[in-house]
Amino acid sequence: MSVFTHLVAELGRLLEPVLAQSATAAAIVLFTVLVRLALHPLSRAAFRGATPVAGCLPVLLQLPVFFVMYHAFSSAEVGGKANELLGHRLFAAPLGSRWAEALGEGGLFGAQGLVFLGLFAAIAVVAAWSAVRGRRAAAVAAEAAATAAAAAPKKAAAAKRAGAPKRAGAGVGAGAGVMAEVSAEQQEVMRKLGGVLPLLSFGTLITAAVVPLAAGLYLVTTTAWSVAERAWLQYRKERAQERSEQAAEQSVDGGVRSSL
Repeated sequence: MSVFTHLVAELGRLLEPVLAQSATAAAIVLFTVLVRLALHPLSRAAFRGATPVAGCLPVLLQLPVFFVMYHAFSSAEVGGKANELLGHRLFAAPLGSRWAEALGEGGLFGAQGLVFLGLFAAIAVVAAWSAVRGRRAAAVAAEAAATAAAAAPKKAAAAKRAGAPKRAGAGVGAGAGVMAEVSAEQQEVMRKLGGVLPLLSFGTLITAAVVPLAAGLYLVTTTAWSVAERAWLQYRKERAQERSEQAAEQSVDGGVRSSL
């Protein structure tokens, strides 16, 4: 933990000429960004669904960082010396203070209370953004499942018209029925998850209300990064699909023109 406190303190000193007493708070945000940059290859692999483990690693690897952040701003001493980080602030609120302590200092709209309200507002905005994207993703997945279910009987009928053996055709039809049934179940599950999972994003508000302000800064930074990162990866995926479809269309048009 002493290594972490030293790193954050040094980053704070570099930013102090510009940000004065809020330099350490900015250093925490910068440190969080550096951590997420280091984890970006794993996040990219998780988005592509490379392996089941890849989806868990970015979250698991952040837990030690969060706990170190928590203890660094909760301990009076670090390495046998007074914890210098506890004297730093974000505007009027000490980075080691909690919301309950801020309420005791001046109430909900006191100087420290307003800092926490600003933090909660930022977390709520990020959570709302995540919830909207989550609902959209669930709707798209449900629509894709419905499309696949609707196309299954047509594929079975086409296989029969193509002269497939009777037993094989029956197998295809049964498979299509199973696919339609599974797809219907998937649609219902996706609908339910689409309504519940996005709301979990707001659980960060509860955590931020009970941990030190510095840990809350880490939470809002890493959650904002996660949502923005996923939005960017989804955008790149859609653009790549568009380019692939355009290339395929151009290839077909070129083949038709050459045949003429």
